[in-house]
Amino acid sequence: MERNTVVSACRTPSALECNISTSTLAFDQHFTTTAKGILLLAEIVGGMLVWILVGGTDYFHLSALCWVMFVAVLCWLLTICLFIIYLTGAHNRIPQVPWTTLLLCFNCSAMALYLVTAVVEALSVNQAIRGRHNYNCWAASAFFAFLTTLCYAGSSYLSYHAWKTTDEGQ
Repeated sequence: MERNTVVSACRTPSALECNISTSTLAFDQHFTTTAKGILLLAEIVGGMLVWILVGGTDYFHLSALCWVMFVAVLCWLLTICLFIIYLTGAHNRIPQVPWTTLLLCFNCSAMALYLVTAVVEALSVNQAIRGRHNYNCWAASAFFAFLTTLCYAGSSYLSYHAWKTTDEGQ
């Protein structure tokens, strides 16, 4: 008998009275056209290429390439999380987190880690025999690591300006 009452109550013309489940997250379709969104997408694609190219080889024989895999996968996962947070607008729903400072710290750290990673990987290419599978993959991965470093540098620049603007506004 109570079920009938609930069902009849939800048949009211007003959508607000029958709202069973709502989400406060919204898809920001224009985020991917901003400089921050484009750089995050480039970081995701570049980072994925780095760890796929290294992961498809016998990288575990060189400890330097294990470091490359660690940095590439860690930064890739964290970048995907940040992309989802900004794409869904969750950063606007949690004002307690200092997003500009967090983004600045993350981008600067990722840029520094990727720069070290790219240099280490470029030096590790010499460990492979030229023309072999490992050599080609490691050389391509080093190239993409440098490109990803540039993307993180661009994101650091944008994050710094957003942080500076927020800092001056207070």
